[in-house]
Amino acid sequence: MKPKMNLTTGTRSAALKVRGVSKWYGAERVLVDVSFTIGEGESLVILGNSGSGKTTTLRIIAGLERPDAGEILLNGRHIEHLRARERNIGVIFQNYALFPRMTVEENICFGLRIRGVRRAEQKRRACEMLQLIGLTGQSDKYPSQLSGGQQQRVAIARALAYQPALLLFDESFSALDPQMRGGLRREIRTLLRQLRIPALFITHDQDEAMELGDQIAILNRGQLEQIGSPEQVYHHPQSEFVASFLGAANIVDLQLLDRSPHLQSDDSIDSQAGRILFRPEEVILSAVTQEVQSPPSTLLARGRVVDVVFAGASEWLNVQLDQPARRRSSPPVIIRVSRTRWESRQAKLTAGDPVDIALRTFQIIK
Repeated sequence: MKPKMNLTTGTRSAALKVRGVSKWYGAERVLVDVSFTIGEGESLVILGNSGSGKTTTLRIIAGLERPDAGEILLNGRHIEHLRARERNIGVIFQNYALFPRMTVEENICFGLRIRGVRRAEQKRRACEMLQLIGLTGQSDKYPSQLSGGQQQRVAIARALAYQPALLLFDESFSALDPQMRGGLRREIRTLLRQLRIPALFITHDQDEAMELGDQIAILNRGQLEQIGSPEQVYHHPQSEFVASFLGAANIVDLQLLDRSPHLQSDDSIDSQAGRILFRPEEVILSAVTQEVQSPPSTLLARGRVVDVVFAGASEWLNVQLDQPARRRSSPPVIIRVSRTRWESRQAKLTAGDPVDIALRTFQIIK
């Protein structure tokens, strides 16, 4: 299936339009005809591996680099030729980029000061920002006196102080510990919705993308593989790369008979070779099958549990599928299965147990 290259945001007006942006570093093309749109008050997350081009995309939008082709419009105005300071875009970097010898208030006021805002207005805005980020009373502290989460809040307040038309977050939560990172993500999402500021997040963290993004764009070697809502991208991936990159996915070669998968069936004139994709949570193991009446399931095969890993509210199982006699010289097929705590209590499984394997749903891929 051809990758979807453009993002539409329904009836929302477009805040940012990126059209056909390409970038070369010498002979290496790092972005290839990248196009997307961010609507007013919307958050878009660009997700990709290191070297996929996601940071280059952000830097081009911010004005820190120039594209070799393409155009960028912010609220209908071309900005690709403007200097970074002229674009009215706030950038929050991974390392916060706070000035260590400036107080919290001075850091927040920095962008206002270089824009010629009067001192009284700077102070008023700083007080407003400190209240907004929950750091009232911390104005005279220095960055070294703050926690990582507090420093990140100050960086966000500094970007918000001059009322930007767009916020860019460059791996902005990766330096924080997991608990703090999750809490700050929720705060930022609430804040952006409250202020209705469009935002672009760059990350390689799948959980972060799912939590922050109204839309997710998957970037692979400089090309957009797919753009859509988190639900669309997760449940209807348009390529194997997207399926395996966003969440865990099982991809199995088998025979298709009337578009139903049959791993163990003998070859038939009515069957054809195919591949199916299914998520670990879409698998029903034998002991659960008898309990589940809806949604209907498709019997895939029999197999044997290889191992079981406890994961708190869920458990992960690796299950090796039994191969038909004609395929026993082929490498074993092992799928990953996720079961809820309730499912695992209803039918406890351990390594070596034989199981029937059924699927709630699956996707045929080419």
